[in-house]
Amino acid sequence: MSSMDQNKPQPPVDGEADQSNGYHVVEEPQSSGASSADDQSFSPISKVMATALQVERNDYVDLVPTKRKRVHSMEGFDDIYTDIVDYIIRCTHKIWDERDIGLIYTHYTHNCVLYGTMGTIYDRESVVRDTIQRLVSFPERRGMATQVLWNGDDKQGFYTSHLVTGSGRHTQFGHWGPATGRTYVSRTIADCMIYRNKIYREWVVSDNMAIVKQLGLDPNIFAYDAAKTLFDKGLEAVDIGEDRRLPGQAPPEVEADTSIAHNEIEVETLKWLYEVFNRRMFGRITKVYSPNCQYHGPKMIELYGPAAVLHQHLGLLGSIPDAGYFPQHICSNPCEEGGVKVAVRWVMEGHHLGYGILSELGKPTGQRLQIMGMTHYHYKNGRIVDEWNVYCELSLLMQIKLGELAQKAKKP
Repeated sequence: MSSMDQNKPQPPVDGEADQSNGYHVVEEPQSSGASSADDQSFSPISKVMATALQVERNDYVDLVPTKRKRVHSMEGFDDIYTDIVDYIIRCTHKIWDERDIGLIYTHYTHNCVLYGTMGTIYDRESVVRDTIQRLVSFPERRGMATQVLWNGDDKQGFYTSHLVTGSGRHTQFGHWGPATGRTYVSRTIADCMIYRNKIYREWVVSDNMAIVKQLGLDPNIFAYDAAKTLFDKGLEAVDIGEDRRLPGQAPPEVEADTSIAHNEIEVETLKWLYEVFNRRMFGRITKVYSPNCQYHGPKMIELYGPAAVLHQHLGLLGSIPDAGYFPQHICSNPCEEGGVKVAVRWVMEGHHLGYGILSELGKPTGQRLQIMGMTHYHYKNGRIVDEWNVYCELSLLMQIKLGELAQKAKKP
């Protein structure tokens, strides 16, 4: 940030921790020691964040008030938005549910980048076309906000992590093929970087495998078609590189990199994630999660208790046993239900070398895989009581098919 023009606010650099977040409304000292997950002073701006709209207990009409005054500075944003949560909830609803797709022209920059699990979009007009195509197949589709976690301000830019539960009926021919008439429910998390009313960078993780399975379709067909499109463009793999978790022949680092954290609860989250996923200390889960915790996972799985959570994460690494886990961004907010909620955007890289919960991939192929995922955690009384975990198994199957196409092309 040192190269930033101090006289002109600029969007933040992705992954850079802004310790001040730009707010000076609340005179509240930062905790110097390890704080409880229920300590509402975990951030100097916790009271400011608490005044922003929260999703969990409110109906949609309560989330988009018409006469509410702004609760924090929103310079450069449309007058209708009262805070950053209102912004992301309201504009998403208008674009996707009310079908005002043209709002994308005033809510995305012309050169926005949208990172998805099946590919990347590099301009606004492509976002418009992609939105239209996704809505063609599901005329009844609705996306219900589950929660929004965020940080930042209007000077440096906002970052939001928006968990959506989508539902609809497959009644029209489109990118999922002929209409099946079946219904579906799936989860999506969209992380956005926003500056002066416009999204300029977005990461979207949709659980496409959940949709495919509920519609009764063959995921291999869709994975192959997506892989063939990339292969015909000259791409033979989505990622090439060494195992960054184990440089050379050294064991994993003892300490986690917590430089992207903004407060103690985020530091502690990054530490236990590193212990579990990179140092393979799965027993840590039983100490971090509440005995009555709930796990909301891919393919709409609903599980209960630390043992079930442990098996899900162990099973994911079972399918990719050499994988490394790399957090990309973390943010957190106090919650009206009590405690604190934390959002983590992450990447896992490794090879398909074993058996685990990624059953749709079939027998181990040795193919290098890259997972982009997002997870929301709810801490209460020092333990995690809920986890929402989203990644796309269909994108991994697509990577398997891409590897098969590349191998066939090399055969004489």
